[in-house]
Order: sequence, then structure tokens, then C-alpha cells
Amino acid sequence: MEWLTLFSIALITTTIVMGLTWLWAVRINNYGIVDAVWSFSFLLHGSIFFSLTNGNQVRSLITLIIVGLWSLRLGYFLTRRIYGHHPIEDTRYQNLRLDYGNNYKFRFFLFFMMQALSVSVLTLPFIFVFKNQDSQLGIVEAIGVLIWAISLIGESISDAQMSHFKKISKVNPSLGRTCNIGLWKYSRHPNYFFESNIWWGFFLVMAGSGAYWGIYTALTILFLLLKVTGVPPSEEQALKSRGDEYRAYQRRTSVFIPWFTRRP
Repeated sequence: MEWLTLFSIALITTTIVMGLTWLWAVRINNYGIVDAVWSFSFLLHGSIFFSLTNGNQVRSLITLIIVGLWSLRLGYFLTRRIYGHHPIEDTRYQNLRLDYGNNYKFRFFLFFMMQALSVSVLTLPFIFVFKNQDSQLGIVEAIGVLIWAISLIGESISDAQMSHFKKISKVNPSLGRTCNIGLWKYSRHPNYFFESNIWWGFFLVMAGSGAYWGIYTALTILFLLLKVTGVPPSEEQALKSRGDEYRAYQRRTSVFIPWFTRRP
């Protein structure tokens, strides 16, 4: 099956899923659920490509596993967070409501459709991995899987440490409101750092099948995390809610790449 056909099938399927997600979001009055569905959609795409291609089975299975495990972990984590705060909507989507004005429902519908397109664009290079019939798995692919594994573990640890801090800080207010334990002592956003590296691992897997142009996926995720949906809104919200405490944390802690703490 040609790559364009596979791309179209995945895009149409995800567009339908996002349309249904929008209807559900309208019903529960919480548009933040799109984040979780966006994450799960990568497993959907991987399953479609795996089922409709005839590439090397070992490579295809490994690719489905690494995409699927990342997708499931992130989707489950976001689902728990979203419904844990429901009916309070994520701050980003509260702000979007204000920006969209009275026409916010339709604007959110368009936003959800763009999420379907973004998943399809980000998974496009994977089509060529699933279609690759070469039985020889290369060193580049192996390094990519290794980076993916280390990064997935790192992101999971980061999220677990943050959850643990939130629990113990409620019992012991003297700990403050800013998590600076474990990996968070060395980076203000270790979860985003490892998320970015997961995509660099994905890129190496793509490159192993000749899809070197798939580097745009890792660069896109890095840009979004550093400049759009990741660090900026997180920092803004932290400064609003924690003030000087977070400013002190900013002065001594690396924003992204884990590094030794600086003296105040």
C-alpha cells in the first residue's frame, strides 16, 4: 500500500476520533481531554501502519512497541491528571476559551481537527519504517531504541517524583510549593527534557529506514516544548502561583537540560 494511502487512512480515522472527542468535550465542558486523546492517537496510527504494511516483522513490531508504550504511558498519565482536576479545566484551555470568545465551541472544533492533522504529520515518517522490508536491523536503530528506553524511564521517574512531592507537600507545608527533589533538583522541566529525547530516539529509528527527513518531528517537538506548549505556560503559571519561591528556583536550576544547581 502506498504511503499516501496509509497517511490518508490514518488522518481520516484520527479526524473522526477527534470529532467524537470534541462532542464529548462539549458535553463534559472540558476541552483539556484532547491532550490525552492526542497521545493515544499515536498508538492508533502505529496499529494502522502495522496492520496494513508488509515490512520486516521484527522491525515493525519493535516500532509498534516503542510508539505504543510511549503513547499509552503519556495518554494514561494525562487522563488521570485531567479527570483528577475535572471539572476544573487546564489553565491553557481556560485561556483559549477567553481568546476564542463567544465562538469558542467552533474554534475548539477547529483546534481538535488540527490535533488530528498534527498526529498524522508527526507519524508520517513511521510509515516508511513499517514498510521497510530489510531484514537487517542497523546500529542507528538500536541506538534510537536505547535512547527511547532511557528517556521513557526518565520521564516516568520525573512524573512520579512530581506526584510524590505534591502528596508530601500537602502533609508537610514546610517543603514549599516548588518540587526540587530528584531530577527536579537539576532541571525545572525534566519531564519535557526526556520527552524531547524520546522523539530523538524515534528519529534515529526513522533514519534507520532511510527517513532522515523525519528529523522535523524531533525538531517540532523540541520547539513546541521550549517555546509554545511546554516551558512558557508552565513557567508563567508557576510564577503566578508561587512567586518569589519559584524565582529563587529559577535562579539556581537549569530550565531544561539537567545540570548542577547554581548558587543563589
